[in-house]
Amino acid sequence: SSGINAEWPLRPGPKETEMQRMKRLAAEKKAKADAEKAAAGHQGPITKSNVIIDIKPWDDETDLGLMEKEVRAIKMEGLHWGASKLEEVGYGIKKLRIATTIIDHLVGLYDLEDKITEIEDCVQSVDIVAHNKI
Repeated sequence: SSGINAEWPLRPGPKETEMQRMKRLAAEKKAKADAEKAAAGHQGPITKSNVIIDIKPWDDETDLGLMEKEVRAIKMEGLHWGASKLEEVGYGIKKLRIATTIIDHLVGLYDLEDKITEIEDCVQSVDIVAHNKI
């Protein structure tokens, strides 16, 4: 015999099954989000929220003007950028604090955070500081 037991099924290693599980969960989450978006024949009152976001740069050499310009270039239906200011974080580093108004059923905060985080050259992290229904 060749030393291989043909009766034992080959199983992927635990990392592979975890990766498959993560992909499946991500696909399910996306499908759910797509279904919710498709149900945009929104019923009930249109609700809005004021959201304040802190966006931290990589270091004190990051061009905060450029970072703000790129953040404000993010366009989503139901998203309106408001006032902003630079706040001291420490060690000469400042963060961008920016206000926005969103229409709740059109703008997902996770989607917005992801879009901001995709500005990898400037953005180190994104924090939702406040989220108030109006």
